[in-house]
Amino acid sequence: MTAPAIPQTAPPADLHAELLDCLQVNLAWLARAEYGVSPLVLGARLDFTPRDHGPGRLPTVEAATDAHVERTAQALGLSLTHRHTLPPGTGALPPGPGATYVIADAYHLPWVPYRGHSHMDHSFLLDRDPSGRAVVRDGYHNDTPYGPARPGTWTLTEEELAAALPDGAHVYGLTRAGVPQDAIEAVPATAAAVESYVRAYREHPDREQALAQLTLETWLLARTRRLHAARRATDANPPAVEEHLTAWGKLAEQTFLAHRRVQRGRPEPTGPLERLPALLHADARVFTAPTGQADPVTARAGTADTTSSDTHALRTAVAEEAAAVLRVPADELLAGRALTEIPGFGSFRMVDIVERIEERLDIEFDAADLVPENLHDLDGLCRITARAHRETP
Repeated sequence: MTAPAIPQTAPPADLHAELLDCLQVNLAWLARAEYGVSPLVLGARLDFTPRDHGPGRLPTVEAATDAHVERTAQALGLSLTHRHTLPPGTGALPPGPGATYVIADAYHLPWVPYRGHSHMDHSFLLDRDPSGRAVVRDGYHNDTPYGPARPGTWTLTEEELAAALPDGAHVYGLTRAGVPQDAIEAVPATAAAVESYVRAYREHPDREQALAQLTLETWLLARTRRLHAARRATDANPPAVEEHLTAWGKLAEQTFLAHRRVQRGRPEPTGPLERLPALLHADARVFTAPTGQADPVTARAGTADTTSSDTHALRTAVAEEAAAVLRVPADELLAGRALTEIPGFGSFRMVDIVERIEERLDIEFDAADLVPENLHDLDGLCRITARAHRETP
């Protein structure tokens, strides 16, 4: 598989790929490239309508694939003309000129980090180059547990394309249908919907499964709210909106951390399920409030611990472990460089830092201390490390 020089198919500068999921982004690329439609129309409407999968199963805010594709296409002013299935292991391209929207299993796609790790539906655009070879365009932008996914264009031989589609693929025909759906609206979440949703995750007997799914849920919820904020913003978001988006991002981080803790047999941090309902109820208030008006729920969604710092030796050990994960000199962290300023810092690296500190110092952090407010800077890490060190027998 090679990366060709095809300037005319480079991702548009205003694709906003970091705000779109793996099914939306390539429909948006198609609509932007061929019809000039802004991808931000996909953030015009914000609502909370989780799918109920029946007794004993967890509800999800992620729509079924076909329904999600159809709704996304409609919002972009596109119409689905047909859908057909490519047979397993085919290297044949769909007939006709122009890019084709395709969905296949990410587990087999060689250009995404999910390859060999995770089964999920993933989209891409499939086209031909002048010599007839397959050209894949994929605008997906995300940091995953398996590495970063970034927009790009790749050329595949017939054999490579066949190997990437051992289970076949779904091909969608699309055409311009009319004006994109772009009426801005934030629909308040109902108390019943929020309570039912949170209760299902709180009471699910398999805690690892519940937190694994909730990690995906909070990531999707946080991303859709950033997309909605981007659609609303004419210049910069009001401070209250920025605070709210930050709180959603921290919730997604905290949920991932809780999942990793349970995976390792550690006590489950309760913070995610305590914060989630407050943020869901705050959505509509924050996005529709007059500019600059703070939302009291969002503003208090997590207050940092301000207990004293720790000894020089402990601080050095914490800095060394964080530096090893982030691949920077420990002296930079000891001199005051913020973890959040370092490229690559995020929920995955945050968890790695926590686990390395526990292993090096033979401690176990209190589940209540594992909130993002304590994990984004060296002072916070030192405070909870000192407390865990004192409380460890």
